[in-house]
Amino acid sequence: MLTLGAAILCATALAAPPAKAKPANTDTKAAVAGDFVGSDTCATCHEAVAKKFADNPHTKMAEMHGSNGATCENCHGAGKAHVDGGGDVTKIFNPGKASAKEVDAKCQSCHSGAHPNFDRSPHARANVSCIACHSVHASKDEKLLKAAEPTLCFQCHNDVKPAFSMPFHHKVNEGAVKCGDCHDVHGTFGNSNLKSTADQNAICTKCHMDKRGPFIFEHAPVKGEGCLACHTPHGSQNARLLNAPNVNALCKECHSSVVAGSMHNLNAAGSNDVTPCIDCHTMVHGTNLDRYLKR
Repeated sequence: MLTLGAAILCATALAAPPAKAKPANTDTKAAVAGDFVGSDTCATCHEAVAKKFADNPHTKMAEMHGSNGATCENCHGAGKAHVDGGGDVTKIFNPGKASAKEVDAKCQSCHSGAHPNFDRSPHARANVSCIACHSVHASKDEKLLKAAEPTLCFQCHNDVKPAFSMPFHHKVNEGAVKCGDCHDVHGTFGNSNLKSTADQNAICTKCHMDKRGPFIFEHAPVKGEGCLACHTPHGSQNARLLNAPNVNALCKECHSSVVAGSMHNLNAAGSNDVTPCIDCHTMVHGTNLDRYLKR
């Protein structure tokens, strides 16, 4: 029985196909220490890039962690096969020639903690990779952005750009507000990459603090639908960024039945519909004083 078992094992080993040669390893986690050549070796050929990299945030991280932070090979993979091949470009990871998914995976190997929702973001789904907005080598910006906001965002979102030239708008072009103040470009659970908060109105009320509350008497749409129920966020031809030409038109979208039966009867022919509702109901965002939102 022992002899028969040994014979079977030998036959199985002889029948197994020979192991294929492994390609150059660009996975920094799987590569062994001997596969790395160090940034100084990279600089012998890539001198121009190496000089510009001195002020890069990645280099600063490397210095902070005793040269164990991000180096060339953290992003491009172990370089020994590339060097031994006389600079063979097939033996190194080049983000400029890789797919968006491959680039994102490489960046997320370090940045997944900061941007855990990127894979579900509209940018990722549209194959807009990290290097579409960030320049790892050339940028001097702390976030490595290719251009400042909003110029960078408008390169793709030119359908939104005209809104900030309307008579009433958030001061994005003027530099008082940035796209990133309201949107998290790396992905959220909200629509349009709106930043996620426990109270979604907090995106607005962090600046418009007098509207924050909590109030004893709430205006239902503020809690139920949020600020966008009445306001257009980017820009509008209407004062206060309202969704309607005047306050009364906006109020009657919800309160038409109430207005028709009220003492004002604003829907009747010849009625005085020029007095704004907010002349009386001044605290439309909520108040602690009156259930009808009067001052």
